Amino acid sequence: MLLIWNRPGFVEELSEEERNAIFGEVDVIMKELTESGELVGGEALAHPAQTRTVRPAAGGGTEVTDGPFLESKEQFAGYLTVDCETPERAAEIAARWPDVAHGVGVLEVRPVMEQSGTEM
Repeated sequence: MLLIWNRPGFVEELSEEERNAIFGEVDVIMKELTESGELVGGEALAHPAQTRTVRPAAGGGTEVTDGPFLESKEQFAGYLTVDCETPERAAEIAARWPDVAHGVGVLEVRPVMEQSGTEM
């Protein structure tokens, strides 16, 4: 799985030409991954301001708060699930992702556990 982390709002700061270029790059990668059979799925996430965080409450139960769990510049923005032959291939795909290529975010490459969960 390729976990996409970037700074919320950076897209709105781009010119229309820059946005079109970045989204065009995404389209090219998605088409290539679809044609190669490597794309399993993926989604972008809503703005972090729409996040709800659920955690244990003192004294039992749970509490729900607005906003993401982490206070950081980069937030979890979406994911791609790919079926690759090697971890190196997944890293190669991640390196081409516009967030990485344009220096506005990072992608975390992480294997997905099998149903048994024994690889932990």
